[in-house]
Order: sequence, then structure tokens, then C-alpha cells
Amino acid sequence: MQSLGWVAIRAAGVLAGALLLLGGAAAADKVVKRHGLTLVGSLQYPPDFPHRGYANPHAPKGGSVKLHAIGSFDSFNPYIVKGDSASLAFVVETLMTSPRDEISAEYGLIAETVEVPEDLSYAIYNLRPEAQFHDGRPVTADDVIFSFNALRAKGQPFYRYYYRNIAKAERLGRHRVKFHFTGPPNRELPQITGQLPVLPKHYWEDRAFDRTTLEPPLGSGPYRIARFEPGRFVEFERVRDYWGERLPINLGMNNFDRIRIDYYRDQTVALEAFKANEYDYRSENSSKDWATGYRFPAAGAGLVHTEQVRHARPTGMQSFAFNLRRAKFRDVRVREAIGLAFDFNWSNKNLFYGQYSRTTSFFSNSGLAAAGLPGPDEKALLEPFRGRVPDAVFTREFKPPETDGSGNIRRNLRRAVRLLKAASWEVKDGRLTHAATGEKMEIEFLLVSPLFERVVAPFIRNLKRLGIEGRIRVVDSSQYINRLNAFDFDIAIASWGQSDSPGNEQRDFWSSDAAGRQGSRNLVGIRNPVVDALIEKLIAAPDRARLVAATRALDRVLLWNHYVIPQWHIRFDRIAYWDKFGKPARSPKYGNDLMSWWVDPGKAASLEERKRKLGGAQ
Repeated sequence: MQSLGWVAIRAAGVLAGALLLLGGAAAADKVVKRHGLTLVGSLQYPPDFPHRGYANPHAPKGGSVKLHAIGSFDSFNPYIVKGDSASLAFVVETLMTSPRDEISAEYGLIAETVEVPEDLSYAIYNLRPEAQFHDGRPVTADDVIFSFNALRAKGQPFYRYYYRNIAKAERLGRHRVKFHFTGPPNRELPQITGQLPVLPKHYWEDRAFDRTTLEPPLGSGPYRIARFEPGRFVEFERVRDYWGERLPINLGMNNFDRIRIDYYRDQTVALEAFKANEYDYRSENSSKDWATGYRFPAAGAGLVHTEQVRHARPTGMQSFAFNLRRAKFRDVRVREAIGLAFDFNWSNKNLFYGQYSRTTSFFSNSGLAAAGLPGPDEKALLEPFRGRVPDAVFTREFKPPETDGSGNIRRNLRRAVRLLKAASWEVKDGRLTHAATGEKMEIEFLLVSPLFERVVAPFIRNLKRLGIEGRIRVVDSSQYINRLNAFDFDIAIASWGQSDSPGNEQRDFWSSDAAGRQGSRNLVGIRNPVVDALIEKLIAAPDRARLVAATRALDRVLLWNHYVIPQWHIRFDRIAYWDKFGKPARSPKYGNDLMSWWVDPGKAASLEERKRKLGGAQ
């Protein structure tokens, strides 16, 4: 599942799967109303749970928090391809929501309960009668149906893919809506519908849903847009009469009166702004900045705190992604050879301060990652494709090339030369040239962050030794998104986040159908019938064991086709914040949740005084 993870289920074993889905024993002769859904084990929170385990229900409301974003925005419509939209996560709500301390689970938000039959042919959502939009109009089944139809018909192509096995949404009553499912029984479809953003039908009826807009949208969430300047900032204010404030899933959450997000050109500028307290909280993605960028007076005086918060969430794949729509990358030997020129060990030692681990799986930091040789269940899935997948899938564990970190990679480059020669590429007059076409191998690395230049530049120097001309192209965020959507790149930095229950979203990531659909996540352009077949095996897995086997089999085929050059991951969230916050005693298992924090009035007042004293002492 895209944000939670999910898995489909075959007719055989439907009953067992349905019991797992509903988070407990379901009655055999009727459909039971449930407060939540899960795909792994049973629900952590019972129907009468008081609040999230990591939230403080007594947290004070008030104060403001300033955050940052990179790039710009020219729209408040994040549901379409056009424009560069600001996030509406604080404004628009979904039928259900997921806490950060439970993977693959959803609990009712706009929906109070959900009903799913044992054959998984539909899901009925019973909406809370008290749920309302900011204009006081109630949220009804008509709004849910409108949202589903609008997203599928006019939204980003992703939605049509995501909702492909949802036949229709049917009104059963003012606060009751039924989603009909098609295809084999699929455990993830109820949770897919649970993630549906619910938009007000009456608001959109006289507005064009498929156009960009800078009119602050109407939502039902805990915040509304108060002020903004296109491309510069968005400020959200807490809705004082928010309908869902006392829901157990919301107690102790959404504590700030105002949230402001300022937009910066790049992370270098943004870090300097943080040091000047232009904003309050920062999640750090740069190993160099984490190692060296927080040595400034306010941090030394204790006005700024830095923490590494360990998390257990899957880290997916971050990579240099090839664009197979370019003929020069279609030979797997060429892709493998180029990957041999990337010296991760040297980069980790000299650029990353040893903070990262090399990624060796598309499902890294999870039990779904392929390891060792294929087990019996994996072999059973892979054997029909023998001869159509690299032989190494059956005989070797995938491991990216290693070096000693000294910068001497001659052994890897010699291997790369042999691969390139076998693929009809040889060096002529210092340039790698295709023997048949005479094409010179040139590669443009498309970047959105200047911080990556220091990573790519040594890579390009190594490629030069193979006769490959490399160059870096840094563009702004809008151009970057547009070029990715149009597949206009040679190699780009691409990431695919994964959950612990992968499912339908894998079609959007890797399928042949998605390869030809602009705006899809199949940036690589994979058109491989074996990959298509394994995706469907994964989606149709009847139980957890076979889901794991299908995911690992898919992982091996993706890895051994060298569609990407794996980069790195870290098992910590690196956060920095000014000393004005209170926060719960423990962090959620799957990553820090800032919306469970609050402004501590005493700390906030003390911080201002300490800043004045520090400024006067400098």
C-alpha cells in the first residue's frame, strides 16, 4: 500500500485473510462494524482506546510553529498533474487515518466504522454524523462519492491506477457509502478506500477540479489556510470549532494554533535560515550538514537541540535511476557497468561521515528484502521464468560492488570495461563509442538539489575513466517535477518508499502499463513481462508467507536487472529544533510525529530571553 502497505488475497483462504484484515475474530454469519483495519496481525488499539499511545491527551493548545519546504508552489490543488501544489495535509481529511506507532493499520476518522465481508467484495463506511466542513456543512456520502469519482476521472493518473479495482461508490444513506470491488479478493482495497481524501461536493460543483487554483480550499481538517504568498509561504490556523478535536485518534494532536511553512530555494539557504531561527524544526537529510552544520552559537548554548530518533519503518530504495526509454541504457550490461563506477564506500567515508548503509534491496530495512539465495517458495515463483531473468537470480545473492574506500576502483572499472565491450561499446579516441551506431556515451544527471553535486562529481570522474562523458544539470523543483513526469532525463535521483505490506502501488512503480503513462512512478521505464507477472503474484498472495516470498522474488528480479544504482539509507530520523517545545515521553516506532508536540509557554518565553542574551554577548 502506498502509505500503509497492503496485500491482496485469493479466494482460497479468504476467511483467514478476512479475519486478519478486520483485526480480530469476525462473526461467520454477518458483517461486523469495525473501528479499524489492519493487514498485519491484529489492531493495537481496541474500540474504546482513549488516545494514541505516543500522544499526551493533556497537551496544551496554543503557540505557533514555523517549518520549511524546498522549492515553490503555485496552486492549492495537489490532486492533479498541473501546477506545483502546496500540501493540504492539515486541511483535507480522509475516511480513516494511520498512527505512527502501528504499521499497516487504519482507524476511523471521518468514518466511524467500516464493514468488510469475508469475501472482500465491498467495504461500507459509516460516516460520523458530526463530521463537517469548515463552512458548517456536514460531510455526507455524496461528498465521498464525488471525491472518488473526481479523483479517478480528473485527478493525477496515479488515482486511476490506484482505484482500478474499485468498481463504483454507492450511496446507501446520508452517512453510509459502499465501495464495490472487482477482481480476485483483495485485502488492501478497503484500506485504499480508507485513504480517500474527502472533498466537499458543494464547493467543487461550480469550480474546475482539473485546474490549478490559489483559492484556499474548503476542508474538514483541524486547520485552514489563513494567509499565503505564492511561492513564499503558507500559514495555517487551527480551527477552533474543529469537529474531530475530541476523537481518541486526535486527542493530544494538532496542538499548535498556527503553522507556517516558508519556502526556500535550496537546503543550504534553508539551513542558514534555521540557524537564525527563521523556523523552529528541521528534519536533516544531509550527512555533511548533520556532522558539521549544527556547530553554531545557539546550538552550543543549548537553545537548539539535535536528536537521532531510531525508527523501524522500511526505507525502500533511493537510487540513481536509469531511463530505459533512452536506447543507450537498454542493455543490462551497460547499466551494470555504469554502476561499477559509483564508489559508495569512498563516498560514505569522505562525504557522508560514515553515517549510511548501502541499500541492497528495494524493500530495505524490512523482512521483505531478498537475502541469501531464493528459498523454496521463491524458487517456485521464479522457476517458470528461468531463461527470462538473469541467471544470477537463482545462483547469487545480490550485492552492490564494494571497494576499500581508498578511491582505487581499478578492479571494478576493469570489470566494467569487459561488460561494455560485450555490449558493443569500446573506447575510441578517448570516448566510449558504440561499435554499430557510432554513438558516444554521454550521461546527464538531473538534480533538484545542489547538495547532490558533491556526490555526483566523483562518480562522473570515475565514468570519465571509462570514456563516458557525464554532466550535471541542476533545475528548480517545478522543472524537476515536470521533467520527471515527462520522463525527460538520462539518470535522476529517484526514491520509492515501501511499506511492510506492498501491493497495488507496485503496478505504478514497475509495470509495463505504467511505463508509458506520463506522471507514473515507473520512472525507469520498465517493460518486463516477468516483473508484471510477479507484481500480480504479490498482489494476489493469499497469506503473509506467500506475500513475503513474492516480494522477495520481485526484489531479486528488479535488482539483477540493474534498473537502478542503489544508493544508501539510514535507520534514524535526524531532527533539530529550537528549545520551545514540549513533547510526549516516547516517540512512535515508525518515525517522529511533530503533530504530537506542543509549544511549552515557559520554554518559549525563556528561549526569547536566552536569544537576547546570546545576541548581546556576541
